[in-house]
Amino acid sequence: MPSRRALSGKSQEPRRRYAEELRTLRTAKGLSLRELGAAITYDFTHLGRMELGESLGGPELAAALDAFYGTTHLTVLWELALRDPGQFRERYRHYMKLEADALAFQKYAPGLMPGLLQSEPYARSVLTAGGCPSEILDQQVEARMARQHVLDGPRPPHLRAVLSEAVLRAPLADPAAWQEQLSLLAEAAERPQVAIQILPLSLGPQALPGTDIMFLRLRDGRTVAWVETAHSGELVTETLGVERLQLRYDQVRDQALSPAESLTLIAEILEEVPCEPTVSN
Repeated sequence: MPSRRALSGKSQEPRRRYAEELRTLRTAKGLSLRELGAAITYDFTHLGRMELGESLGGPELAAALDAFYGTTHLTVLWELALRDPGQFRERYRHYMKLEADALAFQKYAPGLMPGLLQSEPYARSVLTAGGCPSEILDQQVEARMARQHVLDGPRPPHLRAVLSEAVLRAPLADPAAWQEQLSLLAEAAERPQVAIQILPLSLGPQALPGTDIMFLRLRDGRTVAWVETAHSGELVTETLGVERLQLRYDQVRDQALSPAESLTLIAEILEEVPCEPTVSN
C-alpha cells in the first residue's frame, strides 16, 4: 500500500510546497533530474521547472510520480496548487498577454461557449453562475467583450473552435438572449478566418472529457496551451505537454462535423428557439 509520509516542505503556499516535496523526494532517492525523467519517461527539463515552481505539470504526471515514489500525497498537493486562487490569477494574467498577441487560436469547448464567441447576455449569465460579485459584474462583462476585438482588424488571427454539441444544447433561460448568442456564433462561423466545428453528442466519450483547452500559436513560433477545468486553469508551455494535448485535440477535431455541416446544425438549432419566452401558469 502506498505510504503516507509526512510532508517535508515547510511552505504554506501550495505551489511552492508541491515543488519542495518533488525536490525532496528525488534527492532522497539520489536521482538526477535526467535519471528521474528516464525512469518515468517524461522530459527532465519539465521536471526541473516543476521543482522550481514554474510549472505544475498535469494530473497524469503527478500520478506517475506518486506511483514511482510509492506515495499518494503528490496528487493531493498538485490539486491544492492547481486550485490556489492567487496562482490562478497570476497564470491567467500571463495567458491574457499571450492571447492578445497570438497569431492563431485552436479551441476545444466541452460545455460553455468560448469567451471569444460569447454574446453580452451569455457572458453575463456565465459570470453570474460562476459567482462573480455583483459589484464587479459589469466590469467583468465589459472586459470579456473587449477581448473579442482581437478577432477584428485588417489581419486578425485565425480561430478554429471545436465545440461539443452540449454547448448548443444548454440554452439561456431567455429565448431571445439565446437566439442572439446562436446568431452571433453563426455570423462568426462565416468569417474567413474563423472555422467552427461541432462535435456530436452521439459519438460518446471523447479524448478530452471535461477539459476546456485553448492553444495559442505565438509570433516566436511556439505553441502554448491554456487548460481549464471546473476548478482552475493551467498554462502549459513545455513542448512535450503541449504536444500531448495537441494529439488529443486533433483526435476530437477529426471526429467533429465539418465547418459547413456545423453551420447547418447551428442554423437548425437556432430555428428551434421559441420566438417568445415561455410563460408559466
